[in-house]
Amino acid sequence: MNLNIALLAGDGIGPEIIEQAVKVTNAVCERRGHTPIYKEGITGAAAIDKVGEPYPEETHKICMESDAVLFGAIGDPKFDNNPKAKVRPEQGLLAMRKKLGLYANIRPVSTFPSLLHKSPLRPELIENADFVAIRELTGGIYFGRPQGRSEDGNTAYDSSVYTKEEIERICKLGFEYAQKRRKKLTVVDKANVLATSRLWRETAQGMEKDYPDIEVEYMFVDNAAMQLIQWPKRFDVIVTENMFGDILTDEASVITGSLGLLPSASIGLHTSVFEPIHGSYPQAAGKNIANPIATILSAALMFENAFNLKEEAEIIRDAVKKSLEADAVTEDINKEKSLTTSEVGDWLVNYIRQNY
Repeated sequence: MNLNIALLAGDGIGPEIIEQAVKVTNAVCERRGHTPIYKEGITGAAAIDKVGEPYPEETHKICMESDAVLFGAIGDPKFDNNPKAKVRPEQGLLAMRKKLGLYANIRPVSTFPSLLHKSPLRPELIENADFVAIRELTGGIYFGRPQGRSEDGNTAYDSSVYTKEEIERICKLGFEYAQKRRKKLTVVDKANVLATSRLWRETAQGMEKDYPDIEVEYMFVDNAAMQLIQWPKRFDVIVTENMFGDILTDEASVITGSLGLLPSASIGLHTSVFEPIHGSYPQAAGKNIANPIATILSAALMFENAFNLKEEAEIIRDAVKKSLEADAVTEDINKEKSLTTSEVGDWLVNYIRQNY
């Protein structure tokens, strides 16, 4: 099977972690008889430096012609708090989401037995925690109009806008994920205050009859934020709007003990993007110390979601689990005895070649 994959390394540690994900992808393809075909595109600060925009048309063309996009990270400190910057790297991410129709961000959160001690939460709270957060990506306050400031600059305003169609699309994905898992869906909103949330709740309630096997609960976002910390094991699939999802998924990311472990998938109308949830970590760029595991697990999501190759995805997850048990990890997990970014990639490649 030919796998057409766009590679967008981006900024900071992006090139280093993408390199490891490609190595592991190649190893799995070797063992399972697939042929990966890669095309590279520029994005973020790297693209601004070269062509003046963070998501060039040529990069978009590469993405549209691919079955999946493996993406590193965007961001460069030279653009932070820089009033002279006419365009920012992060605008490339928003443009990519809009142009590719990336309407849903999927973040699996699960703990690794060998790393329970790394979490800020007590081990008994998080042991066997395993849930998926699904965040709507193209609507809400990030894209709502009107948006702006008053002429005197003393007042600013943003609008949160959702259509029923957008809500149905993301909730359908939530119901379908729940069917594949433990058959429980939590819809997170603020329906006691916000009109958009009331539309969310009404729409999800109207869909319940089509999924009689799914237990559905509705939870205000402030309660959900508390429950994620107090009792993360109670969740199976969470679905929510753009800004709530942004905040809750970052909160959930600390449960595992390292941002370097969590992958994500952004499901699109044209193609889908697979990326780690962490940023570009510019302080570590070029030092070969960044944790590549989140990007490698994003490649597992790519095999599963873009190509429907579930066994290949499980090969990667098994290799990652074994590497953590063997303490073959980067310095963010073990400062006393750590491997480099590329050594972790090599360890996983060798494990896959020897065991599959």
